[in-house]
Amino acid sequence: MIRHIVMWRVSGETPEENLASRQLVKHSFEGLRGRIPGMIHLEVGMDSSAADYACDVVLVSDFESQHALDAYASHPEHLRVRQHLTDIRTARFQVDYAVEPLTPVSQSTVELINAGI
Repeated sequence: MIRHIVMWRVSGETPEENLASRQLVKHSFEGLRGRIPGMIHLEVGMDSSAADYACDVVLVSDFESQHALDAYASHPEHLRVRQHLTDIRTARFQVDYAVEPLTPVSQSTVELINAGI
């Protein structure tokens, strides 16, 4: 599985304009759920820290394979969203990495965790 994380800073001269930009990014990408083959998870969050070094919006998505992520990059729905958001994006940062499948946790491990050991 490949995890694809993208963070943006978006435009907005006032807090209200910035909020509108952040909401547009969030809703636009959330609209891709169920439309991209090989995408198995999509989550979009808006920053709540208000730290001056923070990004405004983050996308976390998981793909079945590198091939599925590569296909997403040129998928018409993804390209439509990117084009729609071009004017409000002021910075973009991305990280992609392989995620190892989770292994089932044994009952004894769960009991140790619950016991605080």
